[in-house]
Amino acid sequence: MRNTLLILLLCPLLSFSQINKYIRQALKLQNPQQQIVLLDEALTIDPKHLDALFYRAIAKYNLEDYDAAILDFTKIIFYEPDADSYYNRGNCKFNLLDYQGALLDYEKALELDPDLIGTYFNLGNTKFYLGNYKAAVSDFNKVIRSFPSDYKAYSQRALAHMKLEHYKLAFKDFGACILLRPNSKSYYNRGYALLEINYYDKAKADFLEAIAINSNNVPAYFYLGVSSFLLGEFDKTVTYLSIATRKDPKDYDAYLGLAMGYYNLNALDDAKAAFEKAKRLLDSKNNTISVFKNTYWEVNEPQHFKTLFKKLSLL
Repeated sequence: MRNTLLILLLCPLLSFSQINKYIRQALKLQNPQQQIVLLDEALTIDPKHLDALFYRAIAKYNLEDYDAAILDFTKIIFYEPDADSYYNRGNCKFNLLDYQGALLDYEKALELDPDLIGTYFNLGNTKFYLGNYKAAVSDFNKVIRSFPSDYKAYSQRALAHMKLEHYKLAFKDFGACILLRPNSKSYYNRGYALLEINYYDKAKADFLEAIAINSNNVPAYFYLGVSSFLLGEFDKTVTYLSIATRKDPKDYDAYLGLAMGYYNLNALDDAKAAFEKAKRLLDSKNNTISVFKNTYWEVNEPQHFKTLFKKLSLL
């Protein structure tokens, strides 16, 4: 009888030891699929082992199998709710574009662990995509207060300010990005913010800097052309927008700007050719202004566009 009891006591201990062995082996591997094989073995022994479920969910996340990862995180939350599982399940939902679901999970994670500051960044991004820009700014503020050198938080807060049309605040945040990480994207973003508040000279300087750092920053050439056009520098408008069309032959906005630049230089044949190219890219042969609805020029520079559209249509 004593021997039987000893065996019964040892079996759970041996099983526990085997589970931990599978988990340790899995964590030493770099391949998520191989990790899942070992973690499946661990979960065959104990389907409710929380660590094995968590690491398998992370492996599935790394494979971008977000639905399967959600199932594992949900099991953990059912057995023993914790902030990390809510946070990671929120990440899965965010990647599946389920922003409302992600929002609820991030909020629950912060309810369980208010010190999980990184969650505020993801929560801010979620609110941004839900169109709640003011609340997004508030969340990015919390990240920046705890991590004053967080480049991404400044960048995302700047984009939220842009949506709120708080252009000067966006400009300040993009300036912080340049101080923290003076790369092409940072200069481009600040240039765009400056363009929105009609600081054309300063915007142009930032776009030039963006291109100097990275000559493949294609949108920067387009906005260089826009800045030059708004400054009345039509020769430079043509130069920069010609580069934009070479780098992106399907950019109808660049061709339309090119047509307007050529027209102002009295290069009417070139203006007509660029105008026709823009229409072809928009898959239209008629000359009605509705063809260009929602283009950059129609939305952002309607006065310039409407005046020049009439003239270009007569060529």
